[in-house]
Amino acid sequence: MYEQGCRHSAQPLARSTGGRVVTAPAAPTLPRERRSPRRARSKPLLALGLLGVGGVLLLAVLASLAIGSGPVSFADVLQGVFDPQQGDKGQLIIQEVRIPRTVAGLLAGVALGLGGTVMQGVARNPLADPSLLGVNQGASLAVVTAISALGLTAPSQYIWFGFLGALIATLVVYGVGSLGREGATPVKLALAGAATGAVLGSFTSAMLLNDREGYDQFRFWQVGALDAREAEVLWQAAPFIAVGGLLALSLGPQLNALSLGDDLARGLGQRVGRARIVSALVVVMLCGAATVVAGPIGFVGLAVPHVARLITGPDYRWVLPYSMLLAPIVLLLADILGRVIARPGEVQVGVVTAAVGCIPFIWLVRRRKMVEL
Repeated sequence: MYEQGCRHSAQPLARSTGGRVVTAPAAPTLPRERRSPRRARSKPLLALGLLGVGGVLLLAVLASLAIGSGPVSFADVLQGVFDPQQGDKGQLIIQEVRIPRTVAGLLAGVALGLGGTVMQGVARNPLADPSLLGVNQGASLAVVTAISALGLTAPSQYIWFGFLGALIATLVVYGVGSLGREGATPVKLALAGAATGAVLGSFTSAMLLNDREGYDQFRFWQVGALDAREAEVLWQAAPFIAVGGLLALSLGPQLNALSLGDDLARGLGQRVGRARIVSALVVVMLCGAATVVAGPIGFVGLAVPHVARLITGPDYRWVLPYSMLLAPIVLLLADILGRVIARPGEVQVGVVTAAVGCIPFIWLVRRRKMVEL
């Protein structure tokens, strides 16, 4: 009976109008033999592509250890990584500078990639980004307050203020964007984020203008950099990134449902309120940790999810792991470029990502077949 009903529903519909029978054309459907092979190939190809991206990430890690403003041989790289007890000048550079710098790039990249993807998914806004929704500005204001008002100077001391500022900014943006009958729409969240970021940024500038010593300490952190990060800071931020990353990877089905709209998500059995709360906590943990580790680096969390969707399509179950691997690749390559273009000095990674990364992002935006949210 079910098969007969399905066959009957596929037939043209007929209705009587003034003695005449008008036949409505049936909705076009793709033949089953054209749909199933593509569906069968997609998961193996995406899994193979994910392994390929992981291989590229491994090469980026090796390049980050081997390439820098100073000459270091590959033998020093190997001995600095696998034999830390003995070391000359080259090996000390690997152990004391490049390994922490590479680990910071990995942690910040994973956090920015996953945080930006979750933020775009839960906000249903392709422009959602930690810097555009006020999260970075909230963390920055909290760090400035800790430096200027409390006299904290070490990054390991004001790391918790970064998390607190990111949390408060997220709550404010979501609260302002939720006002009204329609709730938190993508446009309202973007406007609320822009307004909140501007207000928080003005408070930060006002505090820094009255505290020259605090400004000298803050400006090195504000530009966004991977160097000069204490190992203690990395150890403190790593658990937040690990827990937030695992939660973000588990949010794929919920983000797929939320992308259809709240009503359809509820119809599919999703608890929209709980999904938004968990997503907000994930964004706070990831973006707050990334801001503490590398400073308020922009553009990576905005552009990388679009690159991932270009490869995988709109399925967040694949967009999330691809973004988790692509973002540290972008961050490490930008850091390597900043080391070599201004020898013997360096250009900080936040400057490189903003200056160089805009070119492929403009190309992505102008593509006619760009995958939408």
